[in-house]
Parts: sequence; structure tokens; C-alpha cells
Amino acid sequence: MTLLLMAAGSGSRYGKLKQFDDLGPKGEFLMEFGIYDALKNGFDHIVLITKKENVSLAEDHLRPRIPANIKLDVLAQEITDLPEGCSFSGERKKPWGTAHAVWTARNVINGPFAVLNADDFYGQSAYANAADFAREHNNDDTFALVGYTLKNTLSEHGSVSRGVCQVDGDDLVSVDERLKLEPKDGKVLDLDSGNEYTGEEQVSMNFWVCQPSIFDKIESEFRKFLADDNLAVTSELYIPKMVQEMLQAKEIKVKVVPSGGDWFGVTYASDREKAVADLQGKTDAGKYPSPLWP
Repeated sequence: MTLLLMAAGSGSRYGKLKQFDDLGPKGEFLMEFGIYDALKNGFDHIVLITKKENVSLAEDHLRPRIPANIKLDVLAQEITDLPEGCSFSGERKKPWGTAHAVWTARNVINGPFAVLNADDFYGQSAYANAADFAREHNNDDTFALVGYTLKNTLSEHGSVSRGVCQVDGDDLVSVDERLKLEPKDGKVLDLDSGNEYTGEEQVSMNFWVCQPSIFDKIESEFRKFLADDNLAVTSELYIPKMVQEMLQAKEIKVKVVPSGGDWFGVTYASDREKAVADLQGKTDAGKYPSPLWP
């Protein structure tokens, strides 16, 4: 099974490359704890998507640490990586988005895979449940979202973006991307729309179990995206949008898999102190060895 980690963001609100910040007790990156949890649950292929200038950094750091029998692919997400026959002549600094990051791995993945953010801690149960799902749904038309409770995914230091889910039983119905969510008076307010949420809603933290069919979907949508000059200059392609369009077209089913709720992230520089303390606490409690790798 493959674990795909997205680490191509710029960390503008964090102030530096948070994906490669030494948050662990022995200087480990946050993503290393996710890799550790994934390997314990049967994943044997790690794909890391990052910026071209960070490929060597990531390879040099990870390869000596993770077991030699684990396949590692570190790939660059590049603006020049376009579908055959497509071109882009505009000016653009940001990557094409999370869906394009996934598409970057199209040539190295041929079975079900988990995809998630390298700068989030998702919890050991999340990897166990994702692995069980991937084993049960090997190359069929069923995807999964590892779901979290909205109120448990907020930051004390500013607004966050989350995909608020509509769920029917364990079936995902839709994902509504909300970009400025903040706690307010015991509820959660979306600063853009004024919508209020109870905080008990299921949200996407970008932890998906996908089938390889998503690569064709992303390429098809990317071609349309590039044909629209306005979109191609400023917008991005997002994984939830791809999944939702496939879901609405009845091309796939999406199940919501429980996460166990043990999540934290580093959106702002002020989140760093808590992340360091959380990782130290989990290590002290025996959930992780120290150092993490032998």
C-alpha cells in the first residue's frame, strides 16, 4: 500500500517550511510520525510530493531513517508538469493545488493509496483504519475520507480552512470548502459566508484513500482548467472537488472512516510550541520510540 504525503506548500502563515521543521524530540519532521504509523499498519511505499528545490533535502533526510525495504519516491510538483498537448504561458508562482500534487504521482502508483498533508498529525487510529479500508477495497470504485470533528481541528491563533462534510450514515454526500473558520461563543463561524456550525460536523482534513482512477479525473479537469485563462493564473485544483465531482457523477462511492480524533496541525508559527509539546508527550507516554528510527 502507498502513502502519499503532500509537502509542496510554502508555509506563508507559518513563516518557514513547516513540513521540514524539526518538531520531534530528536529533531524529527512531523511527517515522520505519520510515516512511522503508516509502516506499522502495512504501508510499504512512501511518496512525498514537494517543491523541486526541496527534493534532495527530503531524500537525504528520510532515506537513511526509514527501513531499507520501504520504497521511497520523492517527486517535485512543478508548474511545467502539464497534460500532453497542453501549455501555459502565463505567470504563476503557486503550485497548481493539491489535486495536481496527487497527479504528480501518477507514474509511481498503481493501486489504492492514502493521501494526506505532511504538516498535519492525524493519529495512529487514522492510519490503522485507512489501511484496513485500502485492503478491503483493492482497485474497486470505493474511496474513503478519514473524518474528523470540526471543533477538534481549530486553531487558537487564527482562522483555518476545512471541508465541512454532509454525511448520510457512513456515506459521504458532499464536501463544502470553508476557508475562514474560527471558534466563536461555543460555535464555529465562517467569516466569509457568516454561516454558523455547531462544531460537531464531520470535516475533511485532506486524509483520503483513493483509487488510481482519480488520476484520469484530475487530468481531465486539469485540461479544462488550463483552457480558462482566469482560472489558470490564480486558482488551484483541489482533491475534494475531484472526489465530489466523481461522487456526483456516480463514478465512485465514498465512505467516511473514523479517525479516532487525535489530530493537530501547524498552520501558524504560534502553533509550533503546542506541536512540539504534543509530540514529546506522546513519546514520553510510549506511543513512539525515541529516537523514532533505530
